Amino acid sequence: MERLDKILSGTGRWSRREVKDLVKAGRVTADGAVVGRPEDKFERAATVLAVDGEPVDGERYVYVMLHKPGGVLSATEDPRQPTVLDLLPPHLRRIGLFPVGRLDKDTEGLLLLTNDGPLGHRLLAPKKHVDKVYFVRVDGVLDGADAAAFRAGMTLEDGLRCLPAELEVLSSPDTGLVTLREGKYHQVKRMLSDRGKPVLYLKRLSMGPIHLDPALEAGMWRPLTAAERAALEALP
Repeated sequence: MERLDKILSGTGRWSRREVKDLVKAGRVTADGAVVGRPEDKFERAATVLAVDGEPVDGERYVYVMLHKPGGVLSATEDPRQPTVLDLLPPHLRRIGLFPVGRLDKDTEGLLLLTNDGPLGHRLLAPKKHVDKVYFVRVDGVLDGADAAAFRAGMTLEDGLRCLPAELEVLSSPDTGLVTLREGKYHQVKRMLSDRGKPVLYLKRLSMGPIHLDPALEAGMWRPLTAAERAALEALP
């Protein structure tokens, strides 16, 4: 059982002061009954909470899919440059969301944001080897030798040791799909640079069971669906 003001303020849509005003105005209901006090306690999963008749998701954790555009930092705050949180509405910026893993400033594509720390750890833990798929365009021509080098696991000139990965050359030979099972700093760029084919464009398409929604344009976001959330929860 948790206090109503804690549940509603946890959604990021209202402060506790605002929840108190909503309750005083009779605008909050629990299972259809008007709530009398902001300190009244309810079971999140077993209670239908609503404000002005609109159901409110009172779940503890929030999960967001963002199509990250280039030029934005994968960070929660920065005094000089825009971050991915700046792309979200105010109510989502107040609930402690963080990016699960990072994309380089100039890299686009799928980025998950959540306030679920244990999930973030499961997705990023080195021993988990969660697949991440990227579309890449290079300065040069990708070929079978590059794919073989990826499959064998590469040790780069700077000493970085990379696990075996996949490189699928697409119909346009300067493009390909890269699948990594780890996420070291600038890894795709460093691997292809080591092959003499520097990256011109990079976009993440998927992370584990979650695939970038093609309907999301760069800079847009949406909550994860129930099926997507269940797929994440099913990860070992």
